[in-house]
Amino acid sequence: MSDRRTFVKSAAVATAALAASPGTALAASGENDFRDAREYYELRAYRLKPGASHTALDSYFEKALVPALNRRGIRNVGVFTQPDAPDGPAVWVLMAHRDLASIGAVNTAINADPAVVAAGADYLSAPTKDNPAFDRIDSWVFLAFAGMPRLEVPLMTAGNQPRIFELRIYESFSELKALKKVAMFNAGEIELMKALKQSPVFYGQALAGRDLPQLTYLLCTPDRAAAVTAWKAFVDHPAWKALNADPQYADTVSKITSRFLVPTSYSQL
Repeated sequence: MSDRRTFVKSAAVATAALAASPGTALAASGENDFRDAREYYELRAYRLKPGASHTALDSYFEKALVPALNRRGIRNVGVFTQPDAPDGPAVWVLMAHRDLASIGAVNTAINADPAVVAAGADYLSAPTKDNPAFDRIDSWVFLAFAGMPRLEVPLMTAGNQPRIFELRIYESFSELKALKKVAMFNAGEIELMKALKQSPVFYGQALAGRDLPQLTYLLCTPDRAAAVTAWKAFVDHPAWKALNADPQYADTVSKITSRFLVPTSYSQL
């Protein structure tokens, strides 16, 4: 009986620690033990020819894809455009999945769904090779960081306020350096961004896609001027300076790409 009481007490303490500080518990117990608690994300870029319309894409996303994803339990689907993109126009779609199996199941079934086929007929059937709805689709799969295992809907979205999103991509020249940069975010960068109201939406370690190894994350801000102000506060903060000066995090990033995205009228972010 004494051993049982000791076991129950230990389990209760462990559960309380996880609830109070998920990141600490993950580090102490091993991330793989809690892998199911971390979401997976798919980010797609539907590339367009310069000057091409994305009316058929918008109709498909709004009337077919997003509702079908919602029916499958995939909420808060983000759909964005990037004005004046240097690498050409695209429509970006962000989806949060509970596990890798969900990504496979959705990609296999979504366009075989009769409701999707009916609502998305103009996109799925009408375009020809001379007038395609898109040029090509790029896709990335990410594992959420332990420090922020779930997508968070910004208050600006919930309040239907004017907003833009900054998509930031950090490429590394080494797989181990890429993991160190993820560790740096988990060690304090995520919490600092939250404290400075940069409104992070997700952080993801890229598992598949272009330009690996890399990590990607998304911030929400009222406008570009607010983003500049927030970044200045971030790099000037003593907590970030201390992290940045830590030798273990040196040379973890070889290239940074920043994209300012605008949510479509039907985006759920």
